[in-house]
Amino acid sequence: MGKELFDNIPSKVGDLLNDVKNGRIGLPDLQRPFVWKDNKVRDLLDSMLKGYPIGYVMLWESPADFENKGQIGINDKTFNTARDLVIDGQQRLTALLGAIKGIKIKNVNYKERNIKISFNPLKREFAVWSQAYERNPEWISAVSQVFAAHEEQLNVTKFRKAYISQLNESRVRNELPRLSDDEEIVIEENINALLNLNIYLLPTLRISATASEQDVADIFVRVNSGGQKLTEKNFIETLLAVYDNEIHDKINDFCRTSRIPEAGTSYNHILEVNPVHLIRATVGIAFKRARLKYAYMLLRGKDLQTGQFAEEIRTDNLLKFREALTLVVNLNHWHAFMNIVAEAGYLNGSLVSSENAIVFSYMLYLIGKTEYNVQPMELKKIMQRWFFMTTIKGFYTNSPESAVEKQFADLRKVHTSRDFVDYLDNEIKSQFTDDYFKYNLPNDLVTSSTQSPAWYGYVASLNVLGYPMLFSNTPTSKYFIVGASGGKSSIDIHHIFPEAYCEKVGISRQKYNCIVNKTPILPETNRSIGGNAPSVYTRSILKKVVGLTELELKGRIESHLINYKSLVTDDFDTYFIDRAKKILDLIEIAMNKPVSDRNAEITVQQFGAALK
Repeated sequence: MGKELFDNIPSKVGDLLNDVKNGRIGLPDLQRPFVWKDNKVRDLLDSMLKGYPIGYVMLWESPADFENKGQIGINDKTFNTARDLVIDGQQRLTALLGAIKGIKIKNVNYKERNIKISFNPLKREFAVWSQAYERNPEWISAVSQVFAAHEEQLNVTKFRKAYISQLNESRVRNELPRLSDDEEIVIEENINALLNLNIYLLPTLRISATASEQDVADIFVRVNSGGQKLTEKNFIETLLAVYDNEIHDKINDFCRTSRIPEAGTSYNHILEVNPVHLIRATVGIAFKRARLKYAYMLLRGKDLQTGQFAEEIRTDNLLKFREALTLVVNLNHWHAFMNIVAEAGYLNGSLVSSENAIVFSYMLYLIGKTEYNVQPMELKKIMQRWFFMTTIKGFYTNSPESAVEKQFADLRKVHTSRDFVDYLDNEIKSQFTDDYFKYNLPNDLVTSSTQSPAWYGYVASLNVLGYPMLFSNTPTSKYFIVGASGGKSSIDIHHIFPEAYCEKVGISRQKYNCIVNKTPILPETNRSIGGNAPSVYTRSILKKVVGLTELELKGRIESHLINYKSLVTDDFDTYFIDRAKKILDLIEIAMNKPVSDRNAEITVQQFGAALK
């Protein structure tokens, strides 16, 4: 069985790199951000030079009937169809291509750069390139220079002699002895040793084209000692990289442009888009599927009934994927949706607890816009409420694919724009029940975490309604807009009844450390408050701020849902219950979802029960 599924074929590094260059091996990572630091690449070369193991490469043989109409590879000798797809070892191969072959890689912002590893033939040492090594004649500034001389059939002897000559000239200028014969022999030996990295044998596992996706995933997990998993998105990214360059380029261009602003535009600070985000949204629109495993099978040309590959299925489904992707990467669509997210109060990524909420909500937005032709203003309003709901409820946090699959099933019964809006509205209402505001949300608010959906919802509500920063007239939203007064780092989380004071007077940590007793504040203001009682720090603020009246201070404090009288008299219990109810009101107003017949005592009791 093992022989049928895979072959163990130790491969020379040079052969592998050449096969990637000419397209015999499909390596998607050449188009994706390279995440390794250059010092890790240096260590990789050093391990190879010393004969140490560096891991393995796993390849998956391509189905014989696949034919790519475009070209793969990065030189003139390109193959129309990759023989093998890289399943594991992408980063190692990319690192070696960059360092040895001089191929440019992409950084996290999709900008091209070189991996330059310097080499000292006298000391047999590698180093990450710097200007110091560039100027030092003992160092070859980039090892790719040596391999290029060898590949281009230049006389490596000439390269070595030129290096020796320059080093000797430098030594003479610095009144140092010229290289000895023994040193020149060491240089020759070490340059040859460097070139021998081409024949370093890298363990290579080649899985047969007949192996199923599950077989490949199981082999990967069992072989991979790091406990990694091979997911459907890995399969999809690999296929798109090899079998449809146009699609793959569109995805990576969008990821790049979303991080590198065009002239006159700003960075997208809500979501760092990666290929998986776009694939998820595209699969949803194209196939009405949330589970990527089905999409992968379809894109590979697999008949889900027979299990056989069919070129016509692959062709048709790639066309559907391409058409849907055109909608997903349309910058007008994307910017319009990002504005919706911002207008829902989520002004940057620090307030969004789930990337899935953005991706799947964007997918719904596009469906509403392009399939149901919902009027722009109506679509904007319903999507604002939808995004707020999905975020504060963690709607897409647990089993998101199941939630989206249910949505697709529901949408099969939706036929008009009115039906679409009503469907989302009813879903929001089903999540935001009276009981949710009476029981569930109070429980969420007594958590201590300021990385919870409830906290983000509270801050988003402050942003939507234009509430000012505590002890300030400036809207809170301004401080969450990157570039205004700084990003999220310029905002502190303040205990309204300070932690030190609460500990001193015996208020339970569960109470004073929960969200109800916290609010955003400027760092300098937070430092000035310290651990003083509210009655003390409010008097101090009145004295320090020239021209500030008590009436003005009262207005600023109460704008943050804080009962001024309770605060200045240090009445924690009255303040706590009052503020809890006001936060609930705030979120209700932001959602335009009033709760009828709310019994205040129920709310009080709920907060009390949650804090026992």
